[in-house]
Amino acid sequence: MPGLYLSRLTLSHYRSHKGAALALDARPVAIYGPNGAGKTNLLEAVSLFSPGRGLRRAAAQEMARRPEKLGWKVTGHLHSLHQVHEVEIWSEEGQPRQVKIDGKAASQVALGRIARVLWLIPSMDRLWIEGAEGRRRFLDRMTMSFEPTHADVSVAYEKAMRERNRLLKDQVRDGHWYVALERQMAEAGVAIHRNRQTALEELRAAQEAAETVFPTAELELTMSEGEMPETEADFREALHESRFRDLAAGRTLVGPHRADLYGVFAAKGVPARDCSTGEQKALLISLILANGRALAREFGAPPILLLDEVAAHLDAGRRAALYDEVCALGAQAWMTGTGAELFEELGERAQLIEVTEDENISQISAGRIP
Repeated sequence: MPGLYLSRLTLSHYRSHKGAALALDARPVAIYGPNGAGKTNLLEAVSLFSPGRGLRRAAAQEMARRPEKLGWKVTGHLHSLHQVHEVEIWSEEGQPRQVKIDGKAASQVALGRIARVLWLIPSMDRLWIEGAEGRRRFLDRMTMSFEPTHADVSVAYEKAMRERNRLLKDQVRDGHWYVALERQMAEAGVAIHRNRQTALEELRAAQEAAETVFPTAELELTMSEGEMPETEADFREALHESRFRDLAAGRTLVGPHRADLYGVFAAKGVPARDCSTGEQKALLISLILANGRALAREFGAPPILLLDEVAAHLDAGRRAALYDEVCALGAQAWMTGTGAELFEELGERAQLIEVTEDENISQISAGRIP
């Protein structure tokens, strides 16, 4: 199967990295070092090779190295489906992020056409027990991995809904002000819902076809009330009928922004929110691996995986099983941990990088398993 991986990554004035250059191959990348040394900053830089705001959802100005704040730049040689692309991502003095692919200005959607990047970070460990917004974001990231244009329709929907909500808060009752906005919301909203359902179908199929030590999750897209209209005409009608309630609430009460991702530990029939912390983590890993398997089939290459501090939350048996599955998938998985011993089970199957800190500057060197 063709590969998808970075063979070179350079950072300039990015977060704690004043300057860094990594030469890589397609194997998993194990990054270790003390807390605060800049390991996650490397993963965040790689996450920028996909559409969206990256794994921290940070604004461009937040990524600049302090105290200079001169702007930052991340470049990479991206191997994708038998082609090599030179990708440049940068921001100058807090300006919005810019992208070039092979020397030409490009959109973030264009990044999604040549790369697929998935991640699992510690802040997601509470996904099943916190609010629906985080679960929608998690689902939308997976959805975007299958359909990069999902980012555009999501932005279009949010923009139209913000304008509609402004009218609602101002108690504007003249229906003519709402017609165009509701048409835009209906078009984008139905596309969002359809894309999400397609992504869930892909994940279900990938889970059913795999033999894995990680538990299977049954997934369902639910709404806070009622059902999501299936057609644009039905959605426009639902928005029209909901105006009176929406005026009272000062916000839009119907649409894909009210959806939630409901998960169940399949083998036990227990809702994910009621599972133990370890089981919840295992379910998340299972979904990331299923997403990876589905993408390997749909895109033609396994995605780049970013697994931040994942090793520290697994016992030795599950850790070894995770490494085996990542290697079997053929993904360039970037994994972080505090010590090289956490990656011992990988052996020569991975390339090791040690990250340390000296005078608030991250330093990178070749690592080794003790």
